[in-house]
Amino acid sequence: MNVCPVYRRSGGLSYGATYSGPIGVILDPTFDEHKYSELPYHSSLCGACSNVCPVKIDISEQILKWRRVMANKGYLPLVKKLSFSVAGHVFAKPKEYHAITKLAGPVMNHTPHFLLYNSTLNPWGRERELPDIAKQSFRDWYLKNRSNHD
Repeated sequence: MNVCPVYRRSGGLSYGATYSGPIGVILDPTFDEHKYSELPYHSSLCGACSNVCPVKIDISEQILKWRRVMANKGYLPLVKKLSFSVAGHVFAKPKEYHAITKLAGPVMNHTPHFLLYNSTLNPWGRERELPDIAKQSFRDWYLKNRSNHD
């Protein structure tokens, strides 16, 4: 749990499950799939948990499998289905992705608070503030600085 970017930021028991962290994402749905159907989506799938697991469980692969189970059983809310569909489209088109990342900061700065923290659209935001958007993306920084090291 200490290496997971999601749980490190949100805290151990912030999702109301008995077991916390990435291992909890795997265990808790075995007790009640419906109640914990959202847990597999509370992961960035970065693999840090798999890298540090002392018994070499591929936790991120297990989380991905739970996502498939939840989607196949229809537990995914409509808002999340639509969000994933849009994200999949944008991530598949680099030019669109880069254009959207350039617009994200100004859009977030001008989006009314009640829309960002609407309990229906963003239940996670009920008790949390979104972090500030970086002034420069890693990609922009890299493109600017890589010639210094070539």
